[in-house]
Amino acid sequence: MTKSKPRSGLPTRQQIIDFISSSGTPAGKREIAKAFGLHAQDKIALKSLLKDMSDEGLIDSAPGRAFHKMGGVPKVTVLRITDVSGDTVWAVPEQWQAEGVPVPRLRVRERGKGGALGIGDRILARTEEVGNGWIAHPMKKLARGEEQMLGVVHEEGGRLYLQGVDKKDRSSLAISDRNEAMPGDLVLAEKAGRPPRIFARVTEILGDPFAPRSFSLIAIHKHGIPNVFSDELLAEAERISKQQLGTREDLRDLPIVAIDPADARDHDDAVWAAPDDDPKNEGGWKAVVAIADVSFYVRPGSELDREARKRGNSVYFPDRVVPMLPEILSAEVCSLKEGEDRAALACHLQVDSNGELKSWRFSRAVVSIAANIAYDDAQTIIDGPETPRALLDERFARGSAMREEIEPALKDLWSCWAALNKARQKREPLDLDLPERRIVLDEKGRILSVAPRERLDAHKLIEDYMIAANVAAAKVLEAKKAPVMYRIHEPPSREKLVALKDYLKTFLMEFALGQVIRPAVFNQMLRKLEESDIREEVMTQVLRTQTQAYYGPENAGHFGLSLGSYAHFTSPIRRYADLIVHRSLVDAYGLGQGGLTAAEAGSMDRIGESISQLERRAMEAERDTIDRYVAAYLAAHVGEVMDARITGVKDFGFFATIDGIGGDGLVPARDLGSEYFRYDEASQRLIGEHSGEFFALGMRLKLKLADANPITGALRFELPDGKGSAGPGGSGDERRGRGGPKRVIKHRGRPANIRHQGRKR
Repeated sequence: MTKSKPRSGLPTRQQIIDFISSSGTPAGKREIAKAFGLHAQDKIALKSLLKDMSDEGLIDSAPGRAFHKMGGVPKVTVLRITDVSGDTVWAVPEQWQAEGVPVPRLRVRERGKGGALGIGDRILARTEEVGNGWIAHPMKKLARGEEQMLGVVHEEGGRLYLQGVDKKDRSSLAISDRNEAMPGDLVLAEKAGRPPRIFARVTEILGDPFAPRSFSLIAIHKHGIPNVFSDELLAEAERISKQQLGTREDLRDLPIVAIDPADARDHDDAVWAAPDDDPKNEGGWKAVVAIADVSFYVRPGSELDREARKRGNSVYFPDRVVPMLPEILSAEVCSLKEGEDRAALACHLQVDSNGELKSWRFSRAVVSIAANIAYDDAQTIIDGPETPRALLDERFARGSAMREEIEPALKDLWSCWAALNKARQKREPLDLDLPERRIVLDEKGRILSVAPRERLDAHKLIEDYMIAANVAAAKVLEAKKAPVMYRIHEPPSREKLVALKDYLKTFLMEFALGQVIRPAVFNQMLRKLEESDIREEVMTQVLRTQTQAYYGPENAGHFGLSLGSYAHFTSPIRRYADLIVHRSLVDAYGLGQGGLTAAEAGSMDRIGESISQLERRAMEAERDTIDRYVAAYLAAHVGEVMDARITGVKDFGFFATIDGIGGDGLVPARDLGSEYFRYDEASQRLIGEHSGEFFALGMRLKLKLADANPITGALRFELPDGKGSAGPGGSGDERRGRGGPKRVIKHRGRPANIRHQGRKR
């Protein structure tokens, strides 16, 4: 975009930001013009300047045409109360216009005390920024707003009701206006009325909740995930996709391969390795990790960039992908496709014989991928000893010629990976395996099967190459003193470690809190339990002890990977964090257009917080959708007795998941028989007050599936005979612990592996 220069009579950008930040009243174009004494002929130029500042992400507009600093809160605005704890009241803006910037929480200063404001109340308030937070001063209490609800219409006693799709929605609302909705329809509705008379007004009919692709549609609407690109943005993507690649390092002669899931549509990354001819690196390797050069197409401040930041990441469902970028970019010109010239940001690595990174550099390159290979096919070729020619001819477009080129390239990749794997074993990252559930659908979107996803060496190989490139990206930016968007995973908190220590005591295991906690500490503990019946239980608790990873510009290391510096560089098609890292590399190396701007560099904290929240939203939506698919698959098996494992214990009952399939379901404590069961928080058990029998985290047992609700994804289990016996196929001792909380429970079956798999890091 060509930006207009301020005329001599216009204020500068910084003067405008300072004015709207300090103004005690809403600052629109009229107020800005008046404050700087602008005449009529200057107002057109002012309008253009304000638009430029908005496009640059410096300011945003609030309702009523008032401006505020980007990421800030208007001086006077409508807030909604979200939390009341004693005399402390918190609120959020009812409308939030700053795309990609997390919605701020404001502490409300009520006049006097007495709890006049409650959750859901709306207020007109004057706001002020204090330190790193915001304070709101109520001016007027407003009528309550209408709350949106996603649900399914059903008929009861001649009346229509709305049942919410959330597992927590246990009651139905009477529908006052159905808007042509019929029983069975999935709809959006507004909650209206006042307690105890709350009702629903249907605003949009979404269709059949059981139809193929509806489960992901429910998650998209429930979590507010943007899933439609505007015509204007699609036109911009079409225009940008046609630009020339320009001068780049030519890597088209290298047999670089992309190894991905068989059904992948976007290919961010490709890899190549060969023995290093540098005599100083005897026995070592040289490697290239080529990553789609998204920063070349998606420039800072463009509409494409604003939309990508708003989305934060692509969201993957069993039946669809909601991409961060329009398809012409994500699945076409940015995707590294076999035989096509593509723009890449290449990470050149030198790896020694022990797998340590000796050197690295980054360049803008042009690549032509030798092959797009599925994980299974790459593994088949390597596992040989001789892969049938027919397999290669069937898999690859160029037939038998592919064999001569691809087999040696894959063997070199595996040999270099053997060195990288040595370094991985030496640093001992956290070794927990958690199988992903794979939903297999037919061509019409109907469920064929639900099963754990197999983890191959091919998955581990790509993961280790990606980790190496991510480490190199972080370290080179640190060396150049450039901004870094780190991927941060902090060590477990002391509170969680104390809880783990108390838990392990119930198994007569010691855990020293005074030691330096590293991933190896957990790995060594689990190795000692290799043949133990309680290993799976302990592994589950170790997983729960970990903190949640996030993005930010202040390095705190990556505990789980046992790395001091780590940044996401390898997936810019689907993660905005990686795009920020690419831009910083482009700027630091002077690689041309599309580098990090000063505005972005100054907003790294807020960008990191925003994309971390958007990542969590995506994870929740994906998990909810998997739960709905699992419930739909299990609906035909209600009444059957299945092998299950306890995944959580609370005072009101325990949650369990079905072996090999997944899906969390509740067994209420009231259904455990006539005996009273006491909840022991430290040991995560429900213990019979008289018998000493107990249900514990990680226990395997048989349960009867009592209900499976595909709309909410909720499952409900019962004990096979309703009284705590094992039912057909097992004894009570196999299913249920006896003798008090310190007795080791006997389990059947092999402990599950816990590792995040399938996705590249």
